[in-house]
Amino acid sequence: MTFQPTELVIAGWTGRDEVALKKHIRELEEIGVRPPKTTPIFYRVASSLFTYAKEVQVSGPDTSGEVEFVLLKTESEMRIVVGSDHTDRKAETIGVTLSKQLCAKPVSTESWPYDEVKPHWEKLVLRSWQDGELYQEGPVTAMRSPEDLLNRYPLKPGQAMFCGTLAAKGGIRGGARFRMELEDPVLRRRLTHEYAVRVLPVEG
Repeated sequence: MTFQPTELVIAGWTGRDEVALKKHIRELEEIGVRPPKTTPIFYRVASSLFTYAKEVQVSGPDTSGEVEFVLLKTESEMRIVVGSDHTDRKAETIGVTLSKQLCAKPVSTESWPYDEVKPHWEKLVLRSWQDGELYQEGPVTAMRSPEDLLNRYPLKPGQAMFCGTLAAKGGIRGGARFRMELEDPVLRRRLTHEYAVRVLPVEG
């Protein structure tokens, strides 16, 4: 299924575990990002950032990916893909909304109907690798449930929402290649995507 949203929402600070959420906030504070006013929070970015590309081009070396489950609202149903909220970490110290707007958001070409995974949602696992090294891993239940997020920010047909990420193993850092997956061990399948990060020179 090819889906191109008309509106794109980035849900931030969606951690269900207060300890893990505070850890992620501290990670970002360490690189100069101010903590959010509310949790969760919903950032709006250009829908054109949503992409199935296998390469993203970024300005300068200060960007990194983060694996998330992504909700897609079609005319008939809710579907789920795995995606990366690739973010400019240097710009994040100026403003989170700005940093989200500066980078493409790659997602998997394959998707699942949400109704297929809803009965065993707590079994699903997110993972990412940076340059071949495990970077993030944890259950989707580390984040607020889709129902919780949709109650706070209901999606209309044509809209998509990135739904939050996990703490990085060893701290936030960038790399040349980012791989991600959403595993469904009950139905024995995975949503996967991998992309290269091409760093463009900053001339001024």
